[in-house]
Amino acid sequence: MAEKNRDLIRTGVVADRDRLEELLDDLVERVAREYAGEPDLAVVGVRAGGERLAHLLADRLAGLKGSPVPLGFVDITLYRDDIHRLGYLPEVGATEIDFPLDDVVVLLADDVLYTGRTVRAAIDELIDFGRPKAIRLVVVAERPGRELPLQPDYVGLHVTPAPGELVLVRLDDPEPGVFLYRR
Repeated sequence: MAEKNRDLIRTGVVADRDRLEELLDDLVERVAREYAGEPDLAVVGVRAGGERLAHLLADRLAGLKGSPVPLGFVDITLYRDDIHRLGYLPEVGATEIDFPLDDVVVLLADDVLYTGRTVRAAIDELIDFGRPKAIRLVVVAERPGRELPLQPDYVGLHVTPAPGELVLVRLDDPEPGVFLYRR
Protein backbone atom coordinates (compact mmCIF):
# COMPACT_ATOMS: atom_id res chain seq x y z
CA MET A 1 0.00 0.00 0.00
CA ALA A 2 1.29 3.49 -0.79
CA GLU A 3 2.88 5.40 2.09
CA LYS A 4 0.18 8.07 2.13
CA ASN A 5 -2.52 5.37 2.54
CA ARG A 6 -0.86 3.37 5.32
CA ASP A 7 -3.48 4.24 7.97
CA LEU A 8 -6.46 3.10 5.92
CA ILE A 9 -8.58 0.08 6.81
CA ARG A 10 -9.93 -2.02 3.97
CA THR A 11 -13.71 -2.40 4.19
CA GLY A 12 -14.48 -4.15 0.93
CA VAL A 13 -13.39 -5.55 -2.41
CA VAL A 14 -15.25 -4.17 -5.43
CA ALA A 15 -13.16 -5.97 -8.04
CA ASP A 16 -10.47 -8.57 -7.46
CA ARG A 17 -7.47 -9.14 -9.75
CA ASP A 18 -9.44 -11.17 -12.33
CA ARG A 19 -12.42 -8.82 -12.40
CA LEU A 20 -10.12 -5.80 -12.68
CA GLU A 21 -8.33 -7.36 -15.67
CA GLU A 22 -11.72 -7.97 -17.34
CA LEU A 23 -12.77 -4.37 -16.66
CA LEU A 24 -9.52 -2.98 -18.03
CA ASP A 25 -9.68 -5.17 -21.14
CA ASP A 26 -13.25 -4.05 -21.81
CA LEU A 27 -12.50 -0.38 -21.12
CA VAL A 28 -9.43 -0.31 -23.34
CA GLU A 29 -11.27 -2.21 -26.09
CA ARG A 30 -14.19 0.28 -26.09
CA VAL A 31 -11.84 3.26 -26.34
CA ALA A 32 -9.63 1.58 -28.93
CA ARG A 33 -12.58 0.70 -31.18
CA GLU A 34 -13.69 4.31 -31.28
CA TYR A 35 -10.28 5.95 -31.71
CA ALA A 36 -8.20 3.46 -33.70
CA GLY A 37 -8.88 5.46 -36.88
CA GLU A 38 -8.17 8.88 -35.35
CA PRO A 39 -5.02 10.25 -37.03
CA ASP A 40 -4.27 12.92 -34.42
CA LEU A 41 -4.46 11.13 -31.10
CA ALA A 42 -2.48 11.20 -27.85
CA VAL A 43 -2.87 9.55 -24.46
CA VAL A 44 -2.07 11.44 -21.26
CA GLY A 45 -2.15 9.82 -17.83
CA VAL A 46 -2.68 11.70 -14.58
CA ARG A 47 0.16 10.91 -12.18
CA ALA A 48 0.15 8.63 -10.37
CA GLY A 49 -3.16 6.80 -10.63
CA GLY A 50 -3.65 7.14 -14.37
CA GLU A 51 -0.20 6.03 -15.51
CA ARG A 52 -0.85 2.31 -16.00
CA LEU A 53 -4.20 2.93 -17.71
CA ALA A 54 -2.50 5.42 -20.04
CA HIS A 55 0.15 2.83 -20.95
CA LEU A 56 -2.53 0.20 -21.63
CA LEU A 57 -4.49 2.60 -23.85
CA ALA A 58 -1.44 3.78 -25.80
CA ASP A 59 -0.16 0.23 -26.34
CA ARG A 60 -3.54 -1.09 -27.50
CA LEU A 61 -4.15 1.86 -29.82
CA ALA A 62 -0.64 1.59 -31.28
CA GLY A 63 -1.29 -2.08 -32.05
CA LEU A 64 -4.54 -1.28 -33.82
CA LYS A 65 -3.16 1.74 -35.69
CA GLY A 66 0.13 0.11 -36.61
CA SER A 67 2.06 3.14 -35.37
CA PRO A 68 3.02 4.58 -31.97
CA VAL A 69 0.53 6.77 -30.14
CA PRO A 70 2.09 9.72 -28.27
CA LEU A 71 2.02 9.05 -24.54
CA GLY A 72 2.50 11.64 -21.83
CA PHE A 73 1.84 12.28 -18.16
CA VAL A 74 0.73 15.25 -16.08
CA ASP A 75 1.51 15.94 -12.45
CA ILE A 76 -1.31 18.21 -11.30
CA THR A 77 0.25 19.28 -7.99
CA LEU A 78 0.79 22.93 -8.97
CA TYR A 79 -2.68 23.09 -10.56
CA ARG A 80 -4.58 21.96 -7.47
CA ASP A 81 -7.16 24.45 -6.24
CA ASP A 82 -6.46 23.52 -2.60
CA ILE A 83 -2.67 23.86 -2.60
CA HIS A 84 -2.86 26.96 -0.37
CA ARG A 85 -4.92 25.01 2.20
CA LEU A 86 -2.57 22.06 2.59
CA GLY A 87 -0.34 23.64 5.20
CA TYR A 88 2.75 22.12 3.60
CA LEU A 89 4.51 22.20 0.27
CA PRO A 90 3.62 18.98 -1.58
CA GLU A 91 6.19 17.08 -3.59
CA VAL A 92 5.94 18.10 -7.23
CA GLY A 93 6.42 15.36 -9.80
CA ALA A 94 7.35 15.63 -13.43
CA THR A 95 4.97 16.41 -16.25
CA GLU A 96 6.07 14.72 -19.46
CA ILE A 97 4.41 15.94 -22.64
CA ASP A 98 6.96 16.04 -25.45
CA PHE A 99 4.54 16.27 -28.36
CA PRO A 100 2.22 19.03 -29.59
CA LEU A 101 -1.36 19.03 -28.29
CA ASP A 102 -2.81 21.50 -30.79
CA ASP A 103 -5.68 19.93 -32.78
CA VAL A 104 -5.10 16.50 -31.20
CA VAL A 105 -7.71 14.29 -29.52
CA VAL A 106 -6.34 13.67 -26.02
CA LEU A 107 -7.44 10.62 -24.07
CA LEU A 108 -6.98 11.71 -20.45
CA ALA A 109 -6.59 8.64 -18.22
CA ASP A 110 -7.05 8.43 -14.44
CA ASP A 111 -7.89 5.79 -11.87
CA VAL A 112 -10.91 7.24 -9.99
CA LEU A 113 -13.24 10.13 -10.78
CA TYR A 114 -14.73 11.54 -7.58
CA THR A 115 -15.06 15.31 -7.05
CA GLY A 116 -13.71 16.25 -10.47
CA ARG A 117 -11.04 18.54 -9.05
CA THR A 118 -8.12 16.37 -10.18
CA VAL A 119 -9.54 16.24 -13.70
CA ARG A 120 -10.07 20.01 -13.70
CA ALA A 121 -6.43 20.50 -12.71
CA ALA A 122 -5.26 18.07 -15.40
CA ILE A 123 -7.31 19.85 -18.07
CA ASP A 124 -5.91 23.23 -16.98
CA GLU A 125 -2.40 21.83 -17.31
CA LEU A 126 -3.10 20.27 -20.72
CA ILE A 127 -4.40 23.58 -22.03
CA ASP A 128 -1.15 25.24 -20.97
CA PHE A 129 0.55 22.90 -23.47
CA GLY A 130 -1.78 23.63 -26.38
CA ARG A 131 -5.34 23.58 -27.68
CA PRO A 132 -6.51 19.98 -28.14
CA LYS A 133 -9.26 19.23 -30.64
CA ALA A 134 -10.99 17.33 -27.83
CA ILE A 135 -10.23 15.85 -24.43
CA ARG A 136 -11.91 12.54 -23.59
CA LEU A 137 -11.83 11.31 -19.99
CA VAL A 138 -11.17 7.61 -19.41
CA VAL A 139 -11.35 6.30 -15.82
CA VAL A 140 -11.14 2.89 -14.23
CA ALA A 141 -13.74 3.75 -11.54
CA GLU A 142 -16.31 6.49 -11.11
CA ARG A 143 -18.12 7.29 -7.89
CA PRO A 144 -20.74 9.84 -6.81
CA GLY A 145 -19.65 13.11 -5.22
CA ARG A 146 -18.90 15.48 -8.06
CA GLU A 147 -18.14 19.05 -6.98
CA LEU A 148 -17.54 20.21 -10.55
CA PRO A 149 -19.67 19.57 -13.65
CA LEU A 150 -17.42 16.89 -15.14
CA GLN A 151 -18.37 13.43 -16.36
CA PRO A 152 -16.21 10.64 -17.79
CA ASP A 153 -16.51 9.58 -21.42
CA TYR A 154 -15.42 6.01 -20.64
CA VAL A 155 -15.81 4.20 -17.31
CA GLY A 156 -14.68 0.73 -16.31
CA LEU A 157 -16.75 0.51 -13.14
CA HIS A 158 -19.35 2.59 -11.28
CA VAL A 159 -18.91 2.35 -7.50
CA THR A 160 -21.22 3.68 -4.78
CA PRO A 161 -19.33 3.52 -1.49
CA ALA A 162 -20.85 4.12 1.94
CA PRO A 163 -20.42 7.61 3.41
CA GLY A 164 -16.82 8.09 4.48
CA GLU A 165 -15.44 5.27 2.35
CA LEU A 166 -12.69 5.80 -0.21
CA VAL A 167 -12.39 4.00 -3.53
CA LEU A 168 -8.82 2.96 -4.34
CA VAL A 169 -7.74 1.36 -7.59
CA ARG A 170 -4.55 -0.66 -7.36
CA LEU A 171 -3.16 -1.56 -10.78
CA ASP A 172 0.51 -2.33 -10.14
CA ASP A 173 0.24 -3.48 -6.55
CA PRO A 174 1.10 -7.02 -5.45
CA GLU A 175 -2.67 -7.33 -4.98
CA PRO A 176 -4.39 -5.51 -7.88
CA GLY A 177 -8.05 -4.64 -7.60
CA VAL A 178 -10.61 -1.99 -6.75
CA PHE A 179 -11.08 -1.65 -3.00
CA LEU A 180 -13.08 0.30 -0.44
CA TYR A 181 -11.22 1.80 2.51
CA ARG A 182 -12.03 3.85 5.58
CA ARG A 183 -9.67 6.06 7.58
